[in-house]
Amino acid sequence: METDPGYKRILLKLSGEALLGGEDYGIDPVIIHRVATEIAEVARLGVEMAIVIGAGNIFRGAGLAQSGIDRVTADNMGMLATIMNCLALQDALERVGCEARVMSAVSVHDVCEDYIRRRAVRHLEKGRIVICAGGTGNPFFTTDTAAALRAIEVGADVVLKATKVDGVYSSDPVKDPEARMYHELDYDSVIASKLGVMDANAIVLCRDQSMPIRVFNVFGTGNLMAIVEGEEVGTLVR
Repeated sequence: METDPGYKRILLKLSGEALLGGEDYGIDPVIIHRVATEIAEVARLGVEMAIVIGAGNIFRGAGLAQSGIDRVTADNMGMLATIMNCLALQDALERVGCEARVMSAVSVHDVCEDYIRRRAVRHLEKGRIVICAGGTGNPFFTTDTAAALRAIEVGADVVLKATKVDGVYSSDPVKDPEARMYHELDYDSVIASKLGVMDANAIVLCRDQSMPIRVFNVFGTGNLMAIVEGEEVGTLVR
């Protein structure tokens, strides 16, 4: 007997680093296949899914800007790197039987569609997974902000922020064994305490539009499905 999903439409935010797996750079084929398989299982419940992916596994614009490259140029390079990740995920999803469309805020007509809100919503309504590439299409904005923006635009019920840890902690759990995990937080506490859930622009955008965020461990097998089925996994920010 199938469980009725707790959400109708979700926005999944994946970091580029989530695709690294055991690699130092690029995309681990085993990891991207596992991620695609979990996404496919959720999509088969009838949940409409949009996805935003970062590019930290390939290129990070802000980091290169610190070394002297013009920040706008560096951010443009980062936006192009997200397209590479999105195309890889699209391929992985199609291999497990899902229809997926890459829609980019940066026009690259030969490889993907332009991001147009109404068209994205139509794809979702038809059961296709929409993978949003190119960030916001503007420099100085992170893919976290892009995720918040796209979630609001397409009318998602929640932003699911996939990370390498189980939720939001009082301090870095890798460095501090005393770090405690929060099960629920409000937006202003996240901003005031600088907890690093997402960047401040993304949090403010979600707060102003009452868009909840759930932070969870993407490497925990079955976590995505558990969240969609209504389990209290990770940390809820609202």
